[in-house]
Amino acid sequence: MNKNAKQEALDYHEHPKPGKLAIEITKPTGSQHELSLAYTPGVAEPVRKIAANPDTAYRYTAKGNLVAVVTDGSAVLGLGNVGALAGKPVMEGKAVLFKAFANIDVFDIEVDTQEVDEFVNTVANIAGGFGGINLEDISAPRCFEIERQLSEKLDIPVFHDDQHGTAIIIAAGLLNALELQGKTLENARITCVGAGAAGIASMDLLVALGANMDNITLVDSKGVIHTERQDLNHYKHAFARVTEKRSLDDAMQAADVFIGVSGPNILTTKMLASMADHPIVFALSNPDPEILPELAFKTRQDLIMATGRSDYPNQVNNVLGFPYIFRGALDARATHINTDMHIAAVHALSELAKQPVPQSVLDAYGLDSLEFGKDYIIPKPFDPRLIDTIPVAVREAAIASDEIHHN
Repeated sequence: MNKNAKQEALDYHEHPKPGKLAIEITKPTGSQHELSLAYTPGVAEPVRKIAANPDTAYRYTAKGNLVAVVTDGSAVLGLGNVGALAGKPVMEGKAVLFKAFANIDVFDIEVDTQEVDEFVNTVANIAGGFGGINLEDISAPRCFEIERQLSEKLDIPVFHDDQHGTAIIIAAGLLNALELQGKTLENARITCVGAGAAGIASMDLLVALGANMDNITLVDSKGVIHTERQDLNHYKHAFARVTEKRSLDDAMQAADVFIGVSGPNILTTKMLASMADHPIVFALSNPDPEILPELAFKTRQDLIMATGRSDYPNQVNNVLGFPYIFRGALDARATHINTDMHIAAVHALSELAKQPVPQSVLDAYGLDSLEFGKDYIIPKPFDPRLIDTIPVAVREAAIASDEIHHN
């Protein structure tokens, strides 16, 4: 960002009052009688009901539409380990997106510890007041263990968006890109650069959707993840391959798909040229992708490409997922957000991109036309149909998989 844009961002967050969130009162409080209902003595009645039956908290409190967005500040955007408090503007921003796109209320919570057990215990001890927990900006591999432990401890949805939100949007776009390129997920040779939260979760979801583990090459900062490496954690080891490939250069040869969730400018034109015919490149590093689209298309005309940026076609944007996934999970009174629900969201997003685009979307993006094809493989964030499509699919999957509370 240039100097003016940086100042504009600071002014936006400071004025007319600091931050991006406020608390709204939802009941009348204009008289002494109304105050007596809101607090003492009237509040004692719902307290008694909840004490006798905790499930009634969904009737008498905001729990059912309230999500905690929780971070330890260890992996904030592209800024790294800035600490819990410095992560608060991002958590407030996440809350804004939940409210704006799915009318879900949020309390953002910044936990000042990077010890797994301490973090888990803190979140578990406050979780009773919430309908769901959205984990955010927590570094790998700790994020995997934190999500696992909280999911086991709690009977409300726990969802790490940097893992599963990213994976769901990638998978939806990739299914459509493969179809357009005349390829199948089962046979596609996939190279993924970045073996953190997003990379591993994306590969897990693609395997659940039918990708062949033997066709997936995962690459981290030290090169290809193969069976002879002695430095792999449990999560990376699951994707270790018996292969002679060692470098990203090796891994790109004859690959059908490149997925980058790593860093800027690591995919060279030579690597891109070595890919199979009709390749697919998801260069998702932000703000600078693994390869710029202008350079990529100069190298390969038969390419389909996506980035994480809004100024190029095919933006892989998590806002297409997490608000609506939580909306469906909350509406179903889900106990977890399971793989069936992830897959339902993938297919709903994928199919929505194939439908005629409403005029309101064209107006929002200043376009004359937009239809399913190489420059439109995933819906736009301001598509009004998302709220009517994704939550329903997620809710139905929760019910079908019996991942719900039974009153």
